[in-house]
Amino acid sequence: MAFVRVEQRNAHLAGSVRLDSVNGREGKIARATFIAISNTRRGSGEQREEEAASIRWTAWGKQAENAAEYLGKGSHVNIVGRLRNNHYQDADGSEVYGLNFSADEIDYLDSRADAEARRDRHTFVDEMNAAEAKSPALDKSKRHAPKA
Repeated sequence: MAFVRVEQRNAHLAGSVRLDSVNGREGKIARATFIAISNTRRGSGEQREEEAASIRWTAWGKQAENAAEYLGKGSHVNIVGRLRNNHYQDADGSEVYGLNFSADEIDYLDSRADAEARRDRHTFVDEMNAAEAKSPALDKSKRHAPKA
């Protein structure tokens, strides 16, 4: 099997990091999955084209736990990893072919302040959406404008 190194530079996360655990040889192992998107621009003026590459990455162990704790939607990262052929038979006996991207290195490009501000923003939005879902909808005609 050939070893293929993959680099995704100046990427940002499309969503939050999903953390779970799988059974390994020596017990449970943390696994994080996330999608990173990077844009490539070519040409100039009216001929300028933009192409987005979206890659689903998997990180393992302590690296997975760190990614889940410190990365979120919109986080800026550089990722270096490897591409692996994922060929197996499913439960029905059908051949399944796919590619897996496993992260070896993740460079966190956001400052700590940027990351905390992004997490706070997403937490606030999630809380507001949850509160809005719980409360009955207000009739727009009964809403009052804020006082100046």
